Amino acid sequence: MSPHNDAPSPTGSFTTGFNRSFRPTTSSNLMTAHLGVDEAHSPLSSSYSSSSLDDSPFHMTRPLVPGVYVPTMCFFEEGTEDIDTATVARHAVRLARAGVTGLATQGSNGEAVHLTHSERQLVTATTRKALNDAGFSRMPIVVGCGAQSTRETIQYCREAWEAGGDYALVLPPAYYAPLLAPACESVIEFFHAVADASPIPIIIYNYPGAVNGMDLSSDVIVKLAQHTNIVGVKLTCGNTGKMNRVAAATRKLSKHHDSSNPDFLVLAGSADFSIQALVAGGHGILAGLANIAPKACIKTIELYNQGKVAEAQEMQDIVAQGDWTAIQGGVVGVKAGMQGWMGYGGVGRSPLPRPTSEQSRKWKEGFRELVMLEKSL
Repeated sequence: MSPHNDAPSPTGSFTTGFNRSFRPTTSSNLMTAHLGVDEAHSPLSSSYSSSSLDDSPFHMTRPLVPGVYVPTMCFFEEGTEDIDTATVARHAVRLARAGVTGLATQGSNGEAVHLTHSERQLVTATTRKALNDAGFSRMPIVVGCGAQSTRETIQYCREAWEAGGDYALVLPPAYYAPLLAPACESVIEFFHAVADASPIPIIIYNYPGAVNGMDLSSDVIVKLAQHTNIVGVKLTCGNTGKMNRVAAATRKLSKHHDSSNPDFLVLAGSADFSIQALVAGGHGILAGLANIAPKACIKTIELYNQGKVAEAQEMQDIVAQGDWTAIQGGVVGVKAGMQGWMGYGGVGRSPLPRPTSEQSRKWKEGFRELVMLEKSL
């Protein structure tokens, strides 16, 4: 992981207590309310109807608890590139049966940037229905809802809720980063406006590589954590010092801290620093490698929590090496690895390149030790 700066943040006191009894409102200073009918309820594909949500447990309280969360892949039909809902459903159930804590749709691994609004809803609704039908109705779904405008981000949050999502994972807007107010004031206003209007709680996504290098400081994250509808953070920056500061500060701010159900969940964004995240006070991971090896990711954390540090470190070594293959190949390499070892995965939606035979062999081999570990568990 490359080092990242923990940049200065706005001054001020961040010591007021939490209050998690939240009701969405549109009282923000930013003009975010009153989306039009067409915006608030995007047209869905013919295979998805929002009316079906009333007849199944799509909406219930699903707490965020420590563990392994998986940003799931999106799968496409060969030739047409239409969403392969059968494989989306099958993959979600495979992960659930492996014992993961929760799933996330519409992330980088899910090729959210390649999907329309209605396709995003289709993937989330398919995932929710598959989990419910397989007996995992209590498993939470986090939905990527980042966009460049406050208005569209809120729209994504509302659509995520309509499709059965429980939490919204939100990146800071960064296309016009040089024009935003200094000391992250504009970013703080953005998150507050989204959290005010969203029907589901927000998880901050700190991923500098995806947002023009914008790296939220621990001070900014802790300040945002005090909003009643902001309940967690995913740190893909790899800065474990920042993670320690955020975990410690939010733990102190909690009126009744419960380590098994924290008010503010702090997650590492990559499996290659799972143990380091736990040492820093983090609560688990939200990591793409778990698409390939969910049991290995879970076991690494379990061993550490059981005090079996040497065994956990030995397993972490294998996980970290497998994660390096995933980092190098990105979604293309992970799909090639899944296709080679599990018989499904396919390719990304264009313009992502199709891997050559040589690349596919290379990525499959890069995951070999990890997959052998996974099969042994």
